[in-house]
Amino acid sequence: MTLNRRQFLATASAFSMLPMPLWAATSTAHLRAEPVTQQILPNGGPATQMLGFNGSTPGPTVRLPRGKRANIKVENGLDEGTSVHWHGIRLENRMDGVPELTQELILPNDSKTYSFTPPDAGTFWYHSHYISQEQVARGMMGVLIVEDDTPPDVDYDISVLISDWLMQDDGSLNDAFSDMHSMAHGGYMGNFARAFLSQTQVKLGDRVRFRLINGATNRIFPMAIGGINGKIVALDGMALNAPRPITELVLAPAQRVDVIADINGPVSFDMVSRQGAFKLADLVVEGTNTVRQIAQIEPLEPHGLSRPDEPRQHLTLQMQGGAMSGRHGGDNIWAFNDTSDLPQTPFGTFQRGETVKITMVNDTAFAHGIHLHGHHFYEVEADGSLGDLRDTTLVNAGESKDIICVFDNPGRWLLHCHMLSHAIGGMRTWVNVL
Repeated sequence: MTLNRRQFLATASAFSMLPMPLWAATSTAHLRAEPVTQQILPNGGPATQMLGFNGSTPGPTVRLPRGKRANIKVENGLDEGTSVHWHGIRLENRMDGVPELTQELILPNDSKTYSFTPPDAGTFWYHSHYISQEQVARGMMGVLIVEDDTPPDVDYDISVLISDWLMQDDGSLNDAFSDMHSMAHGGYMGNFARAFLSQTQVKLGDRVRFRLINGATNRIFPMAIGGINGKIVALDGMALNAPRPITELVLAPAQRVDVIADINGPVSFDMVSRQGAFKLADLVVEGTNTVRQIAQIEPLEPHGLSRPDEPRQHLTLQMQGGAMSGRHGGDNIWAFNDTSDLPQTPFGTFQRGETVKITMVNDTAFAHGIHLHGHHFYEVEADGSLGDLRDTTLVNAGESKDIICVFDNPGRWLLHCHMLSHAIGGMRTWVNVL
């Protein structure tokens, strides 16, 4: 099966909706990792054997109150180990879900209760962090929302989880998740993609918050949303100081974008490519909202992150390896600073609260989405000013990018490429915050 326009022209329908949410506010929520059968292909195509949570992929949306302790029990119904990472949450290190650094594997028929207090409202997600280039590709992911203390004035809050899959003609997944050729290039890429929506119908004139999440293992999604007039209000779960016009939407794997918009026509979510717009989902528009009054889109509640001081350290993270690139000193396909995979010593050691500048240098022929666990950081603008707050930054081939981070969360934190084929191919390191 090859990627083509027809396959992307799949409109949203009942089987593309996200499952009902889980609330973990007053008691322990339960997620069970297990094999699932999911209808991915449209138009009566065959169902696909996958992995997921609570009988579906994506798993149920987990909604948490900000500033209150949440308890989520993860049961392992697989025949292999697993773990769950709560992507973008600035939580306690031992709850981060990373084997080798923060926890032991959850073995088959065993369980682990993750307990943490999310400090930031926003759009996050959860996913497997063990052989994740395979378990995430098979479907082990879900939406994670931390509620605003005062929600914005919208008629609907709609999650849009985007992914792709490498499908066979019979609907089964191609299981070459660690194919060496893919790992050395852009990664294990799907030939079919779609978006899962938490709701599939709105009215003309509705004001809607869209939470876009790229859950793909390797694909960068340039996006267009038709039928709306709106603004970007948050990136990677962090509210912007002021809403921003939607000039372009590009989501690297693991990145999120929140948009607040008024519905002014049929709504479509499209992937933009040289071959044209490939439809990922449609949102049915039926009826008219006669009550909603046009009003300015206001900022979300501000985040509470520390402002950086003058950096006390300036480190360089050099990305190396892959096809069409020179040799490096690591012993895998990819490397950071001539070292592949998790080294014995950290990339950096920082005192709690220390401000650090990191220059990310992409000396490879491919883009990389670099994710820092347990923290958000500022992307530095060309004039040296602080730009957007993110937990995952896209560094294009041949590009250099500076970030500034206040390392105020103690523990051993993973720093890696979120193109998961690149991560398993060696592009992983860690930092130690004392």
